[in-house]
Amino acid sequence: MINLFSDVAANATFDFEAAIKRVLTRHWYVLGQEVTNFEAAFAAYVGVEHCISVANGTDALEIALRGLGVGRGDVVVAVANAGFYSSTAIHAIGAVPLYVDVDETSMTMSADALALALAEEPKCVIVTHLYGQLAEMDVLHAMCRTAGVPLIEDCAQSHGASRNGRMAGAWGEAACFSFYPTKNLGALGDGGAIVCKDAALNARLRTLRQYGWSSKYQVAMQGGRNSRLDEMQAAILNEKLPHLDDWNVQRRSIAGRYNVAFAAFPLLSLPSLGDDYVAHLYVMRVRERDAFREFLKAEGVATDAHYPIPDHHQPAYPGARVVGALPVTEAASETVVSLPCFPGMTDDQVDHVIASVSAYFQR
Repeated sequence: MINLFSDVAANATFDFEAAIKRVLTRHWYVLGQEVTNFEAAFAAYVGVEHCISVANGTDALEIALRGLGVGRGDVVVAVANAGFYSSTAIHAIGAVPLYVDVDETSMTMSADALALALAEEPKCVIVTHLYGQLAEMDVLHAMCRTAGVPLIEDCAQSHGASRNGRMAGAWGEAACFSFYPTKNLGALGDGGAIVCKDAALNARLRTLRQYGWSSKYQVAMQGGRNSRLDEMQAAILNEKLPHLDDWNVQRRSIAGRYNVAFAAFPLLSLPSLGDDYVAHLYVMRVRERDAFREFLKAEGVATDAHYPIPDHHQPAYPGARVVGALPVTEAASETVVSLPCFPGMTDDQVDHVIASVSAYFQR
Protein backbone atom coordinates (compact mmCIF):
# COMPACT_ATOMS: atom_id res chain seq x y z
CA MET A 1 0.00 0.00 0.00
CA ILE A 2 1.29 3.46 -0.92
CA ASN A 3 0.32 5.54 2.10
CA LEU A 4 -0.67 9.20 2.12
CA PHE A 5 2.51 9.96 4.06
CA SER A 6 5.58 7.93 5.02
CA ASP A 7 7.64 8.81 8.09
CA VAL A 8 10.25 6.33 6.89
CA ALA A 9 10.68 8.09 3.54
CA ALA A 10 10.43 11.62 4.91
CA ASN A 11 13.03 11.03 7.63
CA ALA A 12 15.26 8.59 5.75
CA THR A 13 18.22 10.95 5.42
CA PHE A 14 18.23 12.11 9.04
CA ASP A 15 20.27 10.93 11.99
CA PHE A 16 18.46 12.46 14.95
CA GLU A 17 20.85 11.11 17.55
CA ALA A 18 23.02 14.24 17.55
CA ALA A 19 20.00 16.48 18.10
CA ILE A 20 18.70 14.35 20.93
CA LYS A 21 22.15 14.09 22.47
CA ARG A 22 22.39 17.89 22.60
CA VAL A 23 19.32 17.96 24.82
CA LEU A 24 20.43 15.06 26.98
CA THR A 25 23.85 16.62 27.49
CA ARG A 26 22.36 19.92 28.67
CA HIS A 27 19.85 18.22 31.03
CA TRP A 28 17.38 21.00 30.23
CA TYR A 29 14.13 19.77 28.75
CA VAL A 30 11.63 22.68 28.67
CA LEU A 31 12.13 26.23 27.30
CA GLY A 32 15.87 25.83 26.87
CA GLN A 33 18.43 26.60 24.18
CA GLU A 34 16.86 24.43 21.45
CA VAL A 35 13.53 26.25 21.81
CA THR A 36 15.28 29.63 21.82
CA ASN A 37 17.24 28.72 18.69
CA PHE A 38 14.22 27.38 16.86
CA GLU A 39 12.03 30.37 17.69
CA ALA A 40 14.68 32.72 16.31
CA ALA A 41 15.26 30.63 13.18
CA PHE A 42 11.60 30.12 12.38
CA ALA A 43 10.72 33.79 12.88
CA ALA A 44 13.52 34.68 10.46
CA TYR A 45 12.31 32.07 7.95
CA VAL A 46 8.74 33.45 7.99
CA GLY A 47 10.01 37.02 7.92
CA VAL A 48 8.57 38.30 11.20
CA GLU A 49 10.06 39.51 14.46
CA HIS A 50 8.66 37.00 16.93
CA CYS A 51 7.95 33.26 17.24
CA ILE A 52 6.32 31.78 20.33
CA SER A 53 6.48 27.99 20.35
CA VAL A 54 3.63 26.04 21.98
CA ALA A 55 2.51 22.45 22.45
CA ASN A 56 0.45 22.04 19.25
CA GLY A 57 -1.29 23.90 16.47
CA THR A 58 -4.72 24.03 18.10
CA ASP A 59 -3.24 25.56 21.26
CA ALA A 60 -1.55 28.09 18.98
CA LEU A 61 -4.93 29.16 17.59
CA GLU A 62 -6.54 29.37 21.02
CA ILE A 63 -3.68 31.37 22.53
CA ALA A 64 -3.55 33.69 19.52
CA LEU A 65 -7.27 34.41 19.88
CA ARG A 66 -6.83 35.18 23.57
CA GLY A 67 -3.79 37.31 22.86
CA LEU A 68 -5.86 39.44 20.47
CA GLY A 69 -8.54 39.95 23.10
CA VAL A 70 -11.15 37.51 21.81
CA GLY A 71 -13.37 36.22 24.61
CA ARG A 72 -16.66 34.58 25.48
CA GLY A 73 -19.49 35.51 23.14
CA ASP A 74 -17.27 37.23 20.58
CA VAL A 75 -17.81 36.37 16.91
CA VAL A 76 -14.89 34.93 14.92
CA VAL A 77 -15.14 34.47 11.14
CA ALA A 78 -13.80 31.16 9.83
CA VAL A 79 -14.25 28.67 7.01
CA ALA A 80 -16.12 25.41 7.51
CA ASN A 81 -14.12 23.10 5.21
CA ALA A 82 -10.90 22.82 7.23
CA GLY A 83 -11.42 19.97 9.66
CA PHE A 84 -12.82 21.85 12.73
CA TYR A 85 -9.36 22.81 14.02
CA SER A 86 -10.03 26.56 14.11
CA SER A 87 -13.52 25.84 15.34
CA THR A 88 -12.12 23.83 18.25
CA ALA A 89 -10.04 26.81 19.36
CA ILE A 90 -12.96 29.24 18.94
CA HIS A 91 -15.28 27.08 21.02
CA ALA A 92 -12.57 26.50 23.66
CA ILE A 93 -12.66 30.16 24.66
CA GLY A 94 -16.43 30.44 24.45
CA ALA A 95 -16.42 32.51 21.27
CA VAL A 96 -18.86 31.96 18.39
CA PRO A 97 -17.72 30.86 14.92
CA LEU A 98 -19.33 32.59 11.96
CA TYR A 99 -18.76 30.43 8.89
CA VAL A 100 -18.25 31.79 5.38
CA ASP A 101 -17.96 30.01 2.05
CA VAL A 102 -14.75 29.33 0.16
CA ASP A 103 -13.49 30.04 -3.33
CA GLU A 104 -14.30 27.35 -5.90
CA THR A 105 -10.72 27.08 -7.14
CA SER A 106 -8.48 27.60 -4.11
CA MET A 107 -10.80 26.12 -1.47
CA THR A 108 -9.76 29.01 0.81
CA MET A 109 -11.86 31.88 2.17
CA SER A 110 -13.94 33.74 -0.39
CA ALA A 111 -13.39 37.50 -0.40
CA ASP A 112 -17.05 38.08 -1.31
CA ALA A 113 -18.18 35.96 1.62
CA LEU A 114 -15.78 37.73 3.97
CA ALA A 115 -17.23 41.10 2.93
CA LEU A 116 -20.66 39.93 4.06
CA ALA A 117 -19.26 38.63 7.35
CA LEU A 118 -17.39 41.86 8.12
CA ALA A 119 -20.70 43.70 7.97
CA GLU A 120 -21.64 41.81 11.15
CA GLU A 121 -18.69 43.40 13.01
CA PRO A 122 -16.82 40.27 14.15
CA LYS A 123 -14.04 40.41 16.75
CA CYS A 124 -11.53 38.49 14.62
CA VAL A 125 -11.06 36.55 11.35
CA ILE A 126 -9.18 33.26 10.95
CA VAL A 127 -8.02 32.54 7.39
CA THR A 128 -6.89 28.95 6.76
CA HIS A 129 -4.30 28.21 4.06
CA LEU A 130 -5.79 24.84 3.22
CA TYR A 131 -3.93 21.88 1.68
CA GLY A 132 -0.80 24.02 1.37
CA GLN A 133 -2.56 26.68 -0.74
CA LEU A 134 -1.99 30.26 0.39
CA ALA A 135 -5.28 32.16 0.53
CA GLU A 136 -5.75 35.50 -1.27
CA MET A 137 -4.09 37.30 1.61
CA ASP A 138 -3.42 40.57 -0.17
CA VAL A 139 -7.18 41.00 -0.62
CA LEU A 140 -8.41 39.39 2.62
CA HIS A 141 -5.96 41.20 4.87
CA ALA A 142 -6.68 44.55 3.22
CA MET A 143 -10.40 44.01 3.83
CA CYS A 144 -9.80 43.23 7.51
CA ARG A 145 -7.53 46.24 7.97
CA THR A 146 -10.12 48.55 6.44
CA ALA A 147 -12.74 47.10 8.80
CA GLY A 148 -10.40 47.31 11.80
CA VAL A 149 -10.68 43.56 12.46
CA PRO A 150 -7.54 41.55 13.35
CA LEU A 151 -6.70 38.57 11.16
CA ILE A 152 -5.10 35.29 12.25
CA GLU A 153 -3.55 32.99 9.65
CA ASP A 154 -3.94 29.25 10.18
CA CYS A 155 -0.71 28.03 8.55
CA ALA A 156 -0.82 24.44 9.82
CA GLN A 157 -0.72 23.13 6.23
CA SER A 158 1.26 25.88 4.52
CA HIS A 159 4.83 26.03 5.88
CA GLY A 160 6.90 27.78 3.21
CA ALA A 161 4.12 28.96 0.90
CA SER A 162 4.64 32.48 -0.39
CA ARG A 163 3.31 35.12 -2.74
CA ASN A 164 5.50 37.84 -4.18
CA GLY A 165 8.18 36.90 -1.68
CA ARG A 166 5.91 37.24 1.36
CA MET A 167 5.58 34.03 3.35
CA ALA A 168 2.53 32.39 4.84
CA GLY A 169 2.47 33.71 8.39
CA ALA A 170 3.77 37.19 7.52
CA TRP A 171 0.42 38.78 6.60
CA GLY A 172 -1.93 38.80 9.58
CA GLU A 173 -1.67 40.16 13.11
CA ALA A 174 -0.72 36.63 14.17
CA ALA A 175 -0.19 33.28 12.45
CA CYS A 176 -0.39 29.76 13.82
CA PHE A 177 1.58 26.68 12.80
CA SER A 178 1.41 22.99 13.64
CA PHE A 179 4.46 20.72 13.61
CA TYR A 180 2.54 17.44 13.72
CA PRO A 181 4.71 14.74 12.09
CA THR A 182 2.89 14.76 8.74
CA LYS A 183 3.19 18.54 8.24
CA ASN A 184 5.57 20.04 5.70
CA LEU A 185 7.76 20.85 8.71
CA GLY A 186 7.00 18.09 11.19
CA ALA A 187 8.44 17.11 14.56
CA LEU A 188 8.51 13.58 15.97
CA GLY A 189 5.42 14.35 18.01
CA ASP A 190 3.14 17.29 18.65
CA GLY A 191 4.32 20.89 18.45
CA GLY A 192 3.15 24.29 17.34
CA ALA A 193 4.02 27.97 17.15
CA ILE A 194 2.55 31.45 16.85
CA VAL A 195 4.39 34.13 14.90
CA CYS A 196 3.76 37.86 14.97
CA LYS A 197 5.38 41.23 14.33
CA ASP A 198 4.11 43.26 17.30
CA ALA A 199 6.25 43.30 20.46
CA ALA A 200 3.31 43.84 22.83
CA LEU A 201 1.39 40.92 21.32
CA ASN A 202 4.51 38.76 21.57
CA ALA A 203 4.72 39.53 25.30
CA ARG A 204 1.04 38.63 25.86
CA LEU A 205 1.38 35.37 23.94
CA ARG A 206 4.46 34.33 25.94
CA THR A 207 2.56 35.05 29.14
CA LEU A 208 -0.48 33.08 28.01
CA ARG A 209 1.50 29.98 26.99
CA GLN A 210 2.79 29.58 30.55
CA TYR A 211 -0.06 29.91 33.04
CA GLY A 212 -0.50 33.65 32.53
CA TRP A 213 2.62 34.31 34.59
CA SER A 214 4.16 37.77 34.57
CA SER A 215 6.89 36.30 36.76
CA LYS A 216 7.23 32.84 38.28
CA TYR A 217 4.07 31.93 40.25
CA GLN A 218 2.49 35.37 39.72
CA VAL A 219 -0.55 35.03 37.47
CA ALA A 220 -1.13 38.40 35.82
CA MET A 221 -3.27 37.43 32.83
CA GLN A 222 -6.49 35.42 32.66
CA GLY A 223 -6.77 32.50 30.24
CA GLY A 224 -3.20 31.28 30.54
CA ARG A 225 -2.32 27.62 30.15
CA ASN A 226 0.59 25.21 30.09
CA SER A 227 1.46 24.93 26.40
CA ARG A 228 5.15 24.65 25.62
CA LEU A 229 7.22 23.05 22.87
CA ASP A 230 9.67 20.71 24.58
CA GLU A 231 13.40 20.74 23.90
CA MET A 232 13.45 17.34 22.15
CA GLN A 233 10.94 18.43 19.53
CA ALA A 234 12.64 21.80 19.10
CA ALA A 235 15.96 20.03 18.50
CA ILE A 236 14.36 17.89 15.78
CA LEU A 237 12.80 20.96 14.16
CA ASN A 238 16.16 22.75 14.21
CA GLU A 239 17.58 19.87 12.18
CA LYS A 240 14.68 19.84 9.71
CA LEU A 241 14.03 23.54 9.07
CA PRO A 242 16.96 24.01 6.61
CA HIS A 243 15.44 21.28 4.40
CA LEU A 244 11.89 22.64 4.28
CA ASP A 245 12.19 24.49 0.97
CA ASP A 246 13.68 21.45 -0.77
CA TRP A 247 10.92 19.23 0.58
CA ASN A 248 8.32 21.66 -0.72
CA VAL A 249 9.95 21.50 -4.16
CA GLN A 250 9.67 17.71 -4.05
CA ARG A 251 6.01 17.88 -3.05
CA ARG A 252 5.23 20.41 -5.79
CA SER A 253 7.05 18.27 -8.36
CA ILE A 254 4.85 15.28 -7.53
CA ALA A 255 1.77 17.46 -7.75
CA GLY A 256 2.96 18.69 -11.14
CA ARG A 257 3.25 15.14 -12.45
CA TYR A 258 -0.27 14.41 -11.23
CA ASN A 259 -1.65 17.56 -12.85
CA VAL A 260 -0.21 16.65 -16.24
CA ALA A 261 -1.37 13.03 -16.03
CA PHE A 262 -4.91 13.88 -14.90
CA ALA A 263 -5.54 16.92 -17.09
CA ALA A 264 -7.93 15.13 -19.44
CA PHE A 265 -10.01 13.45 -16.74
CA PRO A 266 -13.39 14.77 -15.46
CA LEU A 267 -12.06 16.24 -12.21
CA LEU A 268 -13.71 19.25 -10.60
CA SER A 269 -10.45 20.96 -9.63
CA LEU A 270 -6.69 20.49 -9.59
CA PRO A 271 -4.09 22.25 -7.41
CA SER A 272 -2.06 25.19 -8.63
CA LEU A 273 1.73 24.81 -8.85
CA GLY A 274 2.99 28.28 -7.97
CA ASP A 275 5.04 29.31 -4.95
CA ASP A 276 1.76 29.91 -3.13
CA TYR A 277 1.16 26.13 -3.02
CA VAL A 278 3.40 23.74 -1.07
CA ALA A 279 1.43 20.53 -1.70
CA HIS A 280 0.82 19.59 1.91
CA LEU A 281 -1.98 17.54 0.40
CA TYR A 282 -2.72 16.83 -3.23
CA VAL A 283 -6.49 17.20 -3.32
CA MET A 284 -8.78 16.78 -6.26
CA ARG A 285 -12.56 16.56 -6.47
CA VAL A 286 -14.26 13.45 -7.82
CA ARG A 287 -18.03 13.12 -8.17
CA GLU A 288 -18.27 9.44 -7.22
CA ARG A 289 -15.75 9.63 -4.40
CA ASP A 290 -16.55 6.38 -2.60
CA ALA A 291 -16.24 4.29 -5.76
CA PHE A 292 -13.02 6.08 -6.68
CA ARG A 293 -11.48 5.46 -3.24
CA GLU A 294 -12.47 1.80 -3.24
CA PHE A 295 -10.91 1.32 -6.66
CA LEU A 296 -7.62 2.92 -5.59
CA LYS A 297 -7.58 0.91 -2.37
CA ALA A 298 -7.81 -2.27 -4.43
CA GLU A 299 -4.88 -0.95 -6.49
CA GLY A 300 -2.79 -0.44 -3.35
CA VAL A 301 -3.11 3.35 -3.14
CA ALA A 302 -4.26 4.99 0.09
CA THR A 303 -6.59 8.00 -0.10
CA ASP A 304 -8.48 10.18 2.35
CA ALA A 305 -11.16 12.88 2.36
CA HIS A 306 -9.98 16.19 3.83
CA TYR A 307 -12.68 16.90 5.07
CA PRO A 308 -15.99 15.03 4.74
CA ILE A 309 -18.08 16.90 7.36
CA PRO A 310 -18.26 20.71 7.22
CA ASP A 311 -17.82 22.44 10.57
CA HIS A 312 -21.35 23.85 10.55
CA HIS A 313 -22.78 20.32 10.28
CA GLN A 314 -20.84 18.78 13.18
CA PRO A 315 -23.35 17.16 15.58
CA ALA A 316 -21.67 18.43 18.76
CA TYR A 317 -22.47 22.05 17.85
CA PRO A 318 -25.94 22.33 16.33
CA GLY A 319 -27.27 25.67 15.19
CA ALA A 320 -23.99 26.98 13.82
CA ARG A 321 -24.01 30.51 12.39
CA VAL A 322 -23.27 30.92 8.70
CA VAL A 323 -23.14 33.84 6.31
CA GLY A 324 -25.77 33.11 3.69
CA ALA A 325 -25.33 29.61 2.24
CA LEU A 326 -22.12 27.63 1.87
CA PRO A 327 -22.64 25.81 -1.46
CA VAL A 328 -18.95 25.43 -2.38
CA THR A 329 -18.05 24.18 1.08
CA GLU A 330 -20.83 21.61 1.09
CA ALA A 331 -20.12 20.40 -2.45
CA ALA A 332 -16.43 20.05 -1.64
CA SER A 333 -17.12 17.98 1.46
CA GLU A 334 -18.77 15.36 -0.76
CA THR A 335 -16.09 15.26 -3.47
CA VAL A 336 -12.58 16.03 -2.14
CA VAL A 337 -10.02 13.22 -2.30
CA SER A 338 -6.37 13.34 -1.21
CA LEU A 339 -3.68 11.31 -3.00
CA PRO A 340 -0.20 10.35 -1.70
CA CYS A 341 2.22 13.29 -2.03
CA PHE A 342 5.23 13.49 0.27
CA PRO A 343 9.02 13.98 0.23
CA GLY A 344 10.86 10.76 -0.45
CA MET A 345 8.07 9.31 -2.56
CA THR A 346 9.73 7.30 -5.31
CA ASP A 347 9.16 7.70 -9.04
CA ASP A 348 7.76 4.18 -9.14
CA GLN A 349 5.24 5.05 -6.44
CA VAL A 350 4.17 8.19 -8.28
CA ASP A 351 3.86 6.20 -11.50
CA HIS A 352 1.71 3.62 -9.72
CA VAL A 353 -0.65 6.28 -8.36
CA ILE A 354 -0.94 7.82 -11.82
CA ALA A 355 -1.60 4.43 -13.42
CA SER A 356 -4.25 3.59 -10.83
CA VAL A 357 -6.12 6.88 -11.21
CA SER A 358 -5.87 6.60 -14.99
CA ALA A 359 -7.22 3.07 -14.91
CA TYR A 360 -10.25 4.24 -12.93
CA PHE A 361 -11.16 6.97 -15.42
CA GLN A 362 -10.39 4.85 -18.48
CA ARG A 363 -12.68 1.99 -17.47
